[in-house]
Amino acid sequence: MPAGGVSVQSSGGTEFEAKITPIVIISCVMAATGGLMFGYDVGVSGGVTSMPDFLEKFFPVVYWKTKDPNMINSSYCKYDNQGLQLFTSSLYLAGLTSTFFASYTTRRLGRRLTMLIAGLFFIAGTVFNAAAQNLAMLIIGRIMLGCGVGFANQAVPLFLSEIAPTRIRGGLNILFQLNVTIGILFASLVNYGTAKIKGGWGWRLSLGLAGIPAGLLTVGALLVVDTPNSLIERGRLDEGKAVLRKIRGTDNIEPEFLELVEASRVAKQVKHPFRNLLKRRNRPQLVIAVALQIFQQFTGINAIMFYAPVLFKTVGFGSDAALYSAVITGAVNVLSTLVSIYSVDKVGRRMLLLEAGVQMFLSQVVIAIILGIKVKDHSEDLHKTYAIIVVIMVCTFVSAFAWSWGPLGWLIPSETFPLETRSAGQSVTVCINLLFTFVIAQAFLSMLCHFKYGIFFFFSGWVLIMSCFVLFLLPETKNIPIEEMKERVWKQHWLWKRFMDDHEEDGEKKIGYKNGFDPSYQL
Repeated sequence: MPAGGVSVQSSGGTEFEAKITPIVIISCVMAATGGLMFGYDVGVSGGVTSMPDFLEKFFPVVYWKTKDPNMINSSYCKYDNQGLQLFTSSLYLAGLTSTFFASYTTRRLGRRLTMLIAGLFFIAGTVFNAAAQNLAMLIIGRIMLGCGVGFANQAVPLFLSEIAPTRIRGGLNILFQLNVTIGILFASLVNYGTAKIKGGWGWRLSLGLAGIPAGLLTVGALLVVDTPNSLIERGRLDEGKAVLRKIRGTDNIEPEFLELVEASRVAKQVKHPFRNLLKRRNRPQLVIAVALQIFQQFTGINAIMFYAPVLFKTVGFGSDAALYSAVITGAVNVLSTLVSIYSVDKVGRRMLLLEAGVQMFLSQVVIAIILGIKVKDHSEDLHKTYAIIVVIMVCTFVSAFAWSWGPLGWLIPSETFPLETRSAGQSVTVCINLLFTFVIAQAFLSMLCHFKYGIFFFFSGWVLIMSCFVLFLLPETKNIPIEEMKERVWKQHWLWKRFMDDHEEDGEKKIGYKNGFDPSYQL
């Protein structure tokens, strides 16, 4: 939509006028570079762990196992090493821990400053990794990168949801996930080039080039404005009003401003946001946020990405199969995320998730059947026809994930929590996501060794469960202003409306009235 387009959100008799201004687009693009950094970290680690020089320096046991022509174990077990898995998973464990500190900074210092802290952590982690002389330096670098991930994943989705006009909130929020996929693709291309460098230092360049997205996020955080929600929440009303006028491109911002002030007033009564999350009226948002993060990791995207090199090699890509396949799946990932940006605010969240569930389930079952019948432990003897089918199924699965569970796993939680619990809710969302990413990263190679092709049946079962969850328990949130989710979404749902009774709120209002606060006061 052009910058001059007008988006009018009408709800409850209140109209919020908002132009899609250049400052909104620029702010969202700069903020979404946090996703670029996250994606690069995810993509680059898989590449460097396949580089012989890297393995020989830091993981000699794995290096000699991959070189052993007489390996008695299944070829699925070459990389089954807890130390190597810790290199990958330590980032997510650090992110999990740091997200609680990030919740505090997001609420007290603002979304913008939290993104700046994330950028500084990313830069420090990049320096440690690129200069690593031993495993300790390598792990410290990964931990710092993980802290950056915790802060960025906490602040960026909130920033994007709050600064975007409601009509295009979904599309702009998915810029974060689009940048994750671009980061993965960028890392794959870098690994393709650095793997050919003679002298054994190519992996240092791969890890060091993470400084580019880290620098972009840091500079972006210095240039963007904080969200009106955050400024008002911290008592800077005049500044919040000025920023709201600037980003909406209109002087008619009074209705939206008053609603934000009212939401902030309610939020300030909440002294313990994490405790508040557990209250009955907040359970639907909490259950959905936690479930989406668990389900996102159990789609099996890691299994598909890991298998891709072997599958593409059978088609005849030769010795560079691993790098070629990573680039191809990365490209499919990026293009399919663009589909999500275009369609999420048109067809809605539920439709994308349900359609993708069918697509992912069928593609995984087909892959499992073909590999189970045709591929044995010590061979990759797959007829070219079957290989082509498997390659198509891999791309089918990756595309479905990229326009559904990948971006929507972050979008939906960021837009459903009310302001008083939004920061805490985002913390729990990031924490659960990183916890299960850590679990999968730490256990996946061992699971692969024991399950073999059956891992696809394992994950397809989860896809079936999560699709049923979406069908019955996930309400549609497209084109609903964030502050009006309770009335227009939760109170309309067949199950969640039971949690929306006002008994708790009535009790709190009586307490507030005794303490000198008049709950009937309206701005």
